[in-house]
This record gives sequence, structure tokens and C-alpha cells, in this order.
Amino acid sequence: MAAGQWFANGINWAGTVPDRVQGVYSPVSAVPGAGVRRGAAWMGTPEIYFSKNIDNSRLVKVTDHQRTREIAVFSASLACLFLLVMVFAFQHFSSIEYGYKIEAQKKQREELIEASRALRLEEASLRDPERIDVLARRMGLESPQAGQVQHLENAGDVSTPMMARVSDVAVITLTQ
Repeated sequence: MAAGQWFANGINWAGTVPDRVQGVYSPVSAVPGAGVRRGAAWMGTPEIYFSKNIDNSRLVKVTDHQRTREIAVFSASLACLFLLVMVFAFQHFSSIEYGYKIEAQKKQREELIEASRALRLEEASLRDPERIDVLARRMGLESPQAGQVQHLENAGDVSTPMMARVSDVAVITLTQ
């Protein structure tokens, strides 16, 4: 039994591990209720694997041009598919980003409209003639005399030209 010597768990009956043995598999019996006794040498049918050195240095790989072409076409198809998916994803995320920007600008527009309303109300309160008259009297100003008020003709109509006029200027000094 030199060449076909029996082994149990990779160790021969003499207790040494042979050099050429790669692995040993000793399955337990598949019969139900059949257990393995401790210390028993028999553990089922042993399987022995021997290593075999193979020299592939002289082998030359034959190139398969059709297979190479198929791989190139498949790779190009995958690249096109990947590119299309990336373009779709870019458009999708860009539309989401633009949606957020539009909503932010709508909110900013509403805030500006509200600020414009507040400023118009403030302007209307500041232009109130009664308020201006009270402030003018506090500063010591008086109501204009007859002939001091000059009305502008065509003040609201900018389409017709107006001629400039020189008039006397009255300097009013304020006394406090």
C-alpha cells in the first residue's frame, strides 16, 4: 500500500504528514444514528488530493478577434447606457435644484412686495399735508401770501416742452 496508502485527517497510520497531500476530507457516515466513537481510527471513506505541478510557460494564448469585438461592442453599449443614465440623473437633480431656487425667489419676491407696501404707507404718512403744516408751524414758517405760489403748467405732461423762467427768489431766514 505504498502508493495508495490510507490516511485519516491527512496523517498516515505511522503518524507523519506526507508532502504531496493537499487536503483530506473524512465525512462522517450518513447513516442516521451512526456516530463516530472517540479515538476510533475509522471516520468514513477518506479522500486524498495530490498536488501536481503543471508548467504552463510554453502555452500561448490564441486571441479570439470575434470575442474581442463582442466585448468592445458590449463595453461601448454599457458606456452609452451609463452616459444616458448620468444625463437623466443630472437633469433630474438640476430640475429639483431649480425648483428650490424658484421657491426661494418667490419667497423673496413676496417679502419685497410686503416691504414695498410698508414703504408706500410710510411715504403716504410722511406726505400728509396736515403733518407737513404742523411741522412747518413748529419751525416758524407761515402760510404763503398771495402771489408767492407759482403753479407749473403741464407739470404732469412730459410730452410737451416747457420753457424755463427766471423769477425772483425770496430768501427766508428762520429764527428760533
